Amino acid sequence: MNDHEILLATPRGFCAGVERAIDIVEQALQRFGAPIYVRHEVVHNKFVVDDLRSKGAIFVEDLDEVPAGNTVIFSAHGVSQAVRSEAEARGLRVFDATCPLVTKVHNEVSRMHLQGLEIVMIGHKGHPEVEGTMGQLDGGIHLVESVADVATLDIATPEHVAYVTQTTLSMDDAQGVVDALKSRFPSIVGPKKNDICYATQNRQDAVKVMTPQVDAVLVVGSVNSSNSNRLREVAALRGVPAWLVDNADAIDPQWLTGKRRVGVTAGASAPEILVQEVIERLRELGAGSVRNLDGVPERVTFPLPRELQGPARA
Repeated sequence: MNDHEILLATPRGFCAGVERAIDIVEQALQRFGAPIYVRHEVVHNKFVVDDLRSKGAIFVEDLDEVPAGNTVIFSAHGVSQAVRSEAEARGLRVFDATCPLVTKVHNEVSRMHLQGLEIVMIGHKGHPEVEGTMGQLDGGIHLVESVADVATLDIATPEHVAYVTQTTLSMDDAQGVVDALKSRFPSIVGPKKNDICYATQNRQDAVKVMTPQVDAVLVVGSVNSSNSNRLREVAALRGVPAWLVDNADAIDPQWLTGKRRVGVTAGASAPEILVQEVIERLRELGAGSVRNLDGVPERVTFPLPRELQGPARA
């Protein structure tokens, strides 16, 4: 890699929803002290979760792991109505770190249901965001992951159907499924605005800009991060070798043999410190200059819950 170039995608890394979710956990720890319980990983990044755990956050998968009278935070991915009801029944203090763009999808589901529509969700089975969104209703939502799934859908009222999507999908893949749904159900209703979030779109677009200019792509992100996996796929589908790395230690030098330009990006839940460590590792392997590519500026911010705004008590 001697004197080879590193190209950095713009934008990359943290989005507004992730920043808000992390801030909620940190503010709760400051105000109420440890432990603070968090249902599911607050965002899908090992570095972030380990850091919050070291400060006193305890991550659980079920609310029955939270002792009565304690504080629990719902992750950025959102939760079902059943989880909300359970927290209320147990008298837990709740702070909701659900990304506002996921909450938007929850509201769409409720509105579509009130309109008497059967609902199709495009998403990945088992992902916590999908479980939370489908859990807004007691049945009446069908999950599809691919175009092939559309053909086997059993819809009771084909003339009264709507769809929503997981916010972190591949835009290209999701569009293919939407097209298949519209072909099979011509009267299907979609969301007023695309459910795939601005940060997912921007980061995928940035990789599309980067791929013609590089010989390989490294995506900084954890293996359970949906949007990070999609970034790797976007590059690979354009014929550029791409790898998902949790941190700099995960880089295999053999990946970069004969590669003159290496692109680097990061999923929406990956902190910039990990990107900088990847850059340093690439320099150790012989990379020279680093160039930031132009991209869409992001100025989106989401407010914290009112109870966590303002200075923390000493």
